[in-house]
Amino acid sequence: QVQLVESGGGLVQAGGSLRLSCAASGRTFSSYAMGWFRQAPGKDREFVAGINWIGRSTNYADSVKGRFTISRDNAKNTVYLQMNSLKPEDTAVYYCAADWSRSSVVVSTTSEYDYWGQGTQVTVSS
Repeated sequence: QVQLVESGGGLVQAGGSLRLSCAASGRTFSSYAMGWFRQAPGKDREFVAGINWIGRSTNYADSVKGRFTISRDNAKNTVYLQMNSLKPEDTAVYYCAADWSRSSVVVSTTSEYDYWGQGTQVTVSS
């Protein structure tokens, strides 16, 4: 079992920055890939970014490439999402997730992730 707790969300103006954190507990954090997803009202949950177990392989949605950066600190059992140049369309609840079945490969499919946090709200005002 893996427990995930997100933090760092809030209200920010367009063009601003936020850093989300996701603290993991339970199974060995460095054993699995991690991802960030988001869900806006009335929309499906979508992949934002993912990172493999050691942080050497990352993957991003086209909509956030060049603006968001995912990273992890295995010593702190934490994965981060640095979000810069935020836009109103980035407004959503952001979730971190653990892909227990993979360590080296990062996938973007929601159903492939085994454990989820409760989410943190990010609101970008125009």
